[in-house]
Amino acid sequence: MNKTTQTMISPALGGAFHIEAIQPLLDGGRFPVKRIIGEPVGVEADIYRDGHDIIAAALLWRREVDRDWQRVPMQHDVNDRWQGQFVPCQLGRHLYAIEAWTDQFATWRHGFELKLNAGQNVSLDALEGAELLSRTAASDQVGAVIQRQCQLFLESGDYQALLAPELMAAMALAQPRPDLTRSPALPLMVDRPRARAGAWYEMVPRSQGRTPGQHGTFRDCIARLPDIAAMGFDVLYLTPIHPIGRTNRKGRNNALAAVPGDPGSFYAIGSAEGGHDAVHPELGTIEDFRALVAACRAVNLEVALDIAVQCSPDHPWLRQHPNWFRRRPDGSMRFAENPPKKYEDIVNPDFACDDAGSLWNALRDVLLFWVSEGVSIFRIDNPHTKPFRFWEWLIREVQLRHPDVIFLAEAFTRPKLMKGLAKLGFTQSYTYFTWRVQKWEIEQYLRELTGVPERDFFRPNFFVNTPDILPFHLQSGEPWVFKARLALAATLSASYGIYNGFELLEHRPIPGREEYLDSEKYEIKVRDWDQPGHLKSYIRDLNQARRRHPALLQTNDLRFVEINDEHVIGFIKRSLDGRNTVGVAIALSGDVHDVWFPLGDTLVEVGGELKPPVAVENLITGERLPVQWGGLQLRIDPARDPALLFQCLA
Repeated sequence: MNKTTQTMISPALGGAFHIEAIQPLLDGGRFPVKRIIGEPVGVEADIYRDGHDIIAAALLWRREVDRDWQRVPMQHDVNDRWQGQFVPCQLGRHLYAIEAWTDQFATWRHGFELKLNAGQNVSLDALEGAELLSRTAASDQVGAVIQRQCQLFLESGDYQALLAPELMAAMALAQPRPDLTRSPALPLMVDRPRARAGAWYEMVPRSQGRTPGQHGTFRDCIARLPDIAAMGFDVLYLTPIHPIGRTNRKGRNNALAAVPGDPGSFYAIGSAEGGHDAVHPELGTIEDFRALVAACRAVNLEVALDIAVQCSPDHPWLRQHPNWFRRRPDGSMRFAENPPKKYEDIVNPDFACDDAGSLWNALRDVLLFWVSEGVSIFRIDNPHTKPFRFWEWLIREVQLRHPDVIFLAEAFTRPKLMKGLAKLGFTQSYTYFTWRVQKWEIEQYLRELTGVPERDFFRPNFFVNTPDILPFHLQSGEPWVFKARLALAATLSASYGIYNGFELLEHRPIPGREEYLDSEKYEIKVRDWDQPGHLKSYIRDLNQARRRHPALLQTNDLRFVEINDEHVIGFIKRSLDGRNTVGVAIALSGDVHDVWFPLGDTLVEVGGELKPPVAVENLITGERLPVQWGGLQLRIDPARDPALLFQCLA
């Protein structure tokens, strides 16, 4: 394990203390590590000094906006490695640090006992101990203990008065610490549980109606909520809901010219009706949106809103703040592009303009507006194309006011850029899971995401498809493939998502491309959500299993098992408290597979004891199988179900 060194040396002693190799620590403390409220935060470090004196250490923490630190003692482990933990009880940005000092009384006591047991004359040593007691200034109950024991020794000469356990505890709290050394304060972000785990359903609001050719409304979205909630989703993620521009509006299948009736791309944000803080008139009013948020809350769904920092040429900002946008040498507008692709219906703000501060504030105020309307989750479109320092500032500005707000980075880009966005504050991140199909590459990728330091800052959200991406492996439309990809996403990652239509096995591509034919980014669709062959019950069963088994609601404690079949992947996950252990085997091909699933050194906690499992219970069917010879013989028939999920029992 690579350990970043963080050393703080006490100037009072000319370099006596070293506090090194603090974990967790991200880029030397430049960025915060991430944890969940109410769960222990473990911290460890190498702490040592010259000489043989006994040292003590404490772990400190506080919210960034507070002044006073809270403290807990750290415990020595082995080889100068110390450990401690605390439990944050409030959301938001925190700081933690380590203090170390010489425990003068414990050092004296240790030497005194050695001499006493050796039969040496310790009268002078006893007076030195009494002198240490006299230098304390505690006046409370702790001080009373110290004063009593000191007086008892001076009056009786009984050395045992100096060795009383209660005196040792009192002196640990009250004695002077002239060489107290503190590490730099290190940042920590404490999030709510949804930041780590959740099942997301991505919806295009205008396509939720029942009448062909008719624009869907927020009321149509409300009508769909029982169906979505019944599938067990936690988050309803809405693609952009803002007014859509008319200038250079795109037609169906991204055609350059729209025809009458074409609704345009919902990513061409802004028109005479308003910009990023307005709703598309055909969807309804802001009151209708509020009704949708309330209806979602009633069925335990949170609303996530898509935020795309881009504008239609008709966006009000182009009239109100023309200096926020860049023009070409001939005076024409510079449209968005990703060569050779062009987006003539979109222009990007210029973050380097002379009035960039006002632009930044306006974008912050957009998010704060939607927070005031009940939105606490934002999916940010293409954040890697905007300045990183802007996102770090924006996320901090919002979370200082509303620490419960979650940011999902939609950045399918280079790995280090994706991780850089996660470091600077994005709560969750899109991933390459969408394209990981072979057993070896899935295992390799998950080992990367669950390793150090990624596990401390990068929270993956595994989307099986998106409006922009129809992966090649789904284009066959085979039900077992859809089920396998869904099961992989829902069990490997604590957070995962699907884009509406996945449950209907939608798979018609633009030939040779990973894009949907007749994409609803450019047209309104009407679907029969109950058409034969849908996967709604399969999705429901997976999400119910996730909710019942906390082992599936975390990503980091994941161990792959050796299965002698390159088309079957197997792994074991354990809950954070160790009380729930789940095994998963998923077929990666459509053949029937007979495999041996070794449980190895898997242990299950029962009554505070760790025991090897004696049986497993299928999470979906409830069927029980005994564990024999340290494992299970499994048959996977993908035509029926490509995934087997089971709880380990002891």
